[in-house]
Amino acid sequence: MNIQKCAIVGCGAVGATAAYTLLGSGLFNELVLIDINQKKAEGEAMDIGHGVPFIHPVEIYAGTYEDLADAYLVIVTAGANQLPGESRINLTEKNVRIFQSIIPEIVRYNTECLLLIVANPVDILTTVALRLSGFPPERVIGSGTVLDSSRFKYRLGEYIGIDHRNVHAFIIGEHGDSEVAVWSSATVSGIAVRDFCDELGIVFTREQMDEIVWDVKNSAYEIIEKKGATFYAVALAIRRIAEALIRDEHSLLTVSGYCSGAYEIADVCIGLPMILGREGIENIVEIPLNQLEKDNLHESADALKKVLTDMGIN
Repeated sequence: MNIQKCAIVGCGAVGATAAYTLLGSGLFNELVLIDINQKKAEGEAMDIGHGVPFIHPVEIYAGTYEDLADAYLVIVTAGANQLPGESRINLTEKNVRIFQSIIPEIVRYNTECLLLIVANPVDILTTVALRLSGFPPERVIGSGTVLDSSRFKYRLGEYIGIDHRNVHAFIIGEHGDSEVAVWSSATVSGIAVRDFCDELGIVFTREQMDEIVWDVKNSAYEIIEKKGATFYAVALAIRRIAEALIRDEHSLLTVSGYCSGAYEIADVCIGLPMILGREGIENIVEIPLNQLEKDNLHESADALKKVLTDMGIN
């Protein structure tokens, strides 16, 4: 296993931008791009590769599934595009079919890698990838609500007027319409958000909270409506997850992983605070939730399970 080798399956906007972002990260010395459109993969590899002399030596090339044989991390971004106004759940049927062709090919050539699922609806597809691969749950990871949590921190920092990096807050649950903002533990450098606002004389009512959550939940739809796709921020989220894995950071990120009892949720992959290290998911961390947040999280899990049941996946 080559821990500095990464493969990206799917060279659309997200996959190509992720490749570009990872190229400059210093995490990998070999990147292989795979796409059903081989010429697209070749073109992206050439375009990105021409920038290598400006950074550090990285071998980037278009390959086939055989080239996955010794890859440490396989990132799957392949899937149908989300259309304007289309919910992530509505993507399920067509992207499950795509995964039914991709995942067996990955496993055919590599049974030891970590799988990082980024295609939407990510929680459903992470569960599908887990079932199809037969991998242990800790090695199948979805991007989950890592980006949603970043959007949450961004909007809070923007509203309060504070460095976004000083905001600590989570979005958990489905990456999508039923996601849950964890206000009860949101802080600015250890101070509860509401207390921090009170101290600085900033108006922070339920109306502001609801507006921020609405913005976070609908920002992807707004970006898609304006420019057709969202890919820059998700590429940075992919880089952050990859960094936590390859550097064995034991970092806590709200990725999507298989839940078998934590938060009284079982038999579904869902976005929760999880500790990541070189072997994948190390632990699910149960942060304190108030009753409303617990109820909303359970509703989110139930919504995902219903989709899986309706499709005959569970």
